[in-house]
Amino acid sequence: MVRLWCVLMIAAATLSGCGHDYEGYKYRPYTVRGVHYVPMQPDEAPGYVEEGIASHYKESWLIFPGKTAIGENCWDWSSSGAHKTLPLPCKVRVTNLSNGRKTVIRLNDRGPFIAGRNLDVTAPVAKKLGFYDAGLAPVRIEVLSVGDGSYRIKKARRQPPVRVALPVDSDVALTPFQEYGG
Repeated sequence: MVRLWCVLMIAAATLSGCGHDYEGYKYRPYTVRGVHYVPMQPDEAPGYVEEGIASHYKESWLIFPGKTAIGENCWDWSSSGAHKTLPLPCKVRVTNLSNGRKTVIRLNDRGPFIAGRNLDVTAPVAKKLGFYDAGLAPVRIEVLSVGDGSYRIKKARRQPPVRVALPVDSDVALTPFQEYGG
């Protein structure tokens, strides 16, 4: 009887973090460590493509899940990610540009707050994409949809903004998908 009770409690705790029914979108501007971020509008995001560097992170500790920016539990086995300026939640296709591996994940957190990094993913995603041991990888991020349930947007209502870096000296050529920092 005690064993059955323990199994039921573990199952209840595990399943409590698996629901994906966030109502609405999280896209309000915010500040972290003195840097101000302005997320993209939900109706602009579908179809948006960005290339950059991905890293991986772990939110949970022992048997305690971490919390994401939208309040969901983040367990060791969760397949999710974090982005600084895409509306949350959203589904993205992530492609490791080094080996061609792809996966679709749900972004439900903010980050990475380290210069030069565009995406943080959980350990299972990093393993699936083949960069868990290396820690970092060049990736392409393609937004497939924004929101859950009746809030889901699959097609952009407005043209996604172009993210291009403006070089300091004019002799530098721009490459696609560099971000403008100003």
